Amino acid sequence: MNLSQAEVNKSYCVDKITGKGPLKRRIMDMGITKNTTIFVRKFAPLGDPIQITVRGYELSLRKADAELVEVTEIDEEEANR
Repeated sequence: MNLSQAEVNKSYCVDKITGKGPLKRRIMDMGITKNTTIFVRKFAPLGDPIQITVRGYELSLRKADAELVEVTEIDEEEANR
């Protein structure tokens, strides 16, 4: 599944970033890299952007960018490691 399909108040582990070139680099520069834990805080009223917590800080990510981030849901115990 990709990050744009994620549910609010759940944690996910990044499996892969499917974008290429500068777009992939921009996502990685924001701290979203393979095996990083992401907590989905909320979606804007129309679903764009998505507010997430990654590496201890809050970040808003456009839905188009979130579609490039492949994730797997993890439970709270794994997220707190």
